[in-house]
Amino acid sequence: MQIMKVDPRSLKDNPDNTRQTKSTPQADALLLATINAVGIIQPPVIFPEANGGNGYVIEAGHRRTRMAIAAGLEEIEVLVVEAANDNGAMRSMVENIAREPLNPVDQWRGIQRLIALDWTEDAIAVALALPVRQIRKLRLLANVLPAMLDQMALGDMPNEQQLRTVAAASLDQQKEVWKAQKPKKGQPAAWWQIANTLSKTRMYAKDASFGDDLREAYGIEWVEDLFAPADEDSRYTTNVEAYLGAQQEWMTNNLPKKGMIAEVTQWGDVKLPQKASRVYGKPSKGDHTAMYLDRNGKVQTVHYRMPEEKKSGGKGAVVEGGATAGDDVIDAPKPRPDVTQKGHDMIGDFRTDALHEALARAPIEDDTLMALLVLAFAGMNVRVDSGANDTVFGTKRFARHAVRLIDGDGRLSFDIDTLRVAARSVLVDVLSCRRSMSNSGIVSRIAGLTIGADGYLPNMGTEDFLLCLSRQALEASCKGTSVLPRPRVRETRAALVEHFREGHFVHPAALFAPDSNDLGDLIKQGEIVEQEDTATSRETSNGLDDELADGSGDGDAADLDGADPEADDGAPGEDETAYGIAAE
Repeated sequence: MQIMKVDPRSLKDNPDNTRQTKSTPQADALLLATINAVGIIQPPVIFPEANGGNGYVIEAGHRRTRMAIAAGLEEIEVLVVEAANDNGAMRSMVENIAREPLNPVDQWRGIQRLIALDWTEDAIAVALALPVRQIRKLRLLANVLPAMLDQMALGDMPNEQQLRTVAAASLDQQKEVWKAQKPKKGQPAAWWQIANTLSKTRMYAKDASFGDDLREAYGIEWVEDLFAPADEDSRYTTNVEAYLGAQQEWMTNNLPKKGMIAEVTQWGDVKLPQKASRVYGKPSKGDHTAMYLDRNGKVQTVHYRMPEEKKSGGKGAVVEGGATAGDDVIDAPKPRPDVTQKGHDMIGDFRTDALHEALARAPIEDDTLMALLVLAFAGMNVRVDSGANDTVFGTKRFARHAVRLIDGDGRLSFDIDTLRVAARSVLVDVLSCRRSMSNSGIVSRIAGLTIGADGYLPNMGTEDFLLCLSRQALEASCKGTSVLPRPRVRETRAALVEHFREGHFVHPAALFAPDSNDLGDLIKQGEIVEQEDTATSRETSNGLDDELADGSGDGDAADLDGADPEADDGAPGEDETAYGIAAE
């Protein structure tokens, strides 16, 4: 076996070569590009021609030889071996079968190694005959958590969509998820669950109506999705609040005449004004326009037609709503709310935590404490099953507080301090301002206002919360501070975060003072229930009087007449109270 240099044009093809099928033009182009860039890495294997010939026959490396000729190389290095009895047929079969393609993980690591050796992305792309975009994609995958790469190197590969999600996440997020989802030895990883945990909502640049001015004002940075097709705009951002805020401001600035910004239903359908009929064809001159954001955050436009107003009193007469006859009456455009839905969710959490802390620490008079306990059980999140229906009363959550007040014989046994602790604990479990099923409604805000829970609200001058405020709300938050509104929203927000870093900021919308409309509804609801109870009591009393008058209730009358007169001071009164609760 020896190495020598020969002219590739002088080498002869082996008629017993195992690989007879022609390679694809793409594969040949790749090999040609690598030879032009770095030369032939593995020399072809040749052996002397038999039967008295003086040439050489290729045993392995037919494609390398052809591409060397195509590259215009005058000489190449070859490895000369002795001729086999079967003309190299078996060695050719082994050389083509007993090989393993480069593991994808090793490809990613190889790209990273080349970058570390001062190879540029363009140079690597030329050497491997790959698009630069593909090199960037491989570099992105090289940033996958090493522990995940080791799992993939074992042959446990996620699909492309899952791989895209994992690679787009930060290493800290990957490490945290992998710690919780790491498979047992020899078991495959639950890539679908890992990708689902790491996935984030993406808002795409191709769906954005706003320009670079609003993008910069809201601090939106586009990230390119390197896995998407190269011929489409795949830029996106995960800053959903800023994206929707920029879209909302664009709609406000570009609202046409007779236009409005509409809301959508939970199914994504547009909400049009009452009595409006949607126009699906070409709109006419008198039709109106509604702009809204669909589920993907894209601005959509629909047209609708309002019914003609009935004219009464001639032209100029005032109709409902204060408009004159003949005028178009539509809803006024709705600007972006000062606080988004996520902001209200955060406010609900802030209120609840402050309320719980105030209930646990703030000084509360005993009579106030008992009144709050009654108030708590009027919350929307409280459900009590009456014992009159043979159902369980109370829950395990409240049982742990009740056992503090009873002894082993089931008798009440407590001191005033124990009662206070139990009452505070029940209030903490019941009252909630969170925007979920646990929301107690207005009663939790009344309770917070009563005990001064506003003083326990945390500092809201943070990046997370201020992201939920509109431009107008941010500028309003600057009042009373040394911070001046900036041209860009993110600059104003950053200045407020820095200003309140050592201070304390509470948004007015987070205060516990109840809304007057909600308070009026609560009072009205209580009056209606009280009237219904009064009417029910009268009907029950009249029915009992009728039975006594007809004689059908003689037995009952006798029991009443013969009742223990001392019972009026004790048991009957308690029974009547219990009956009243059960009936209610």
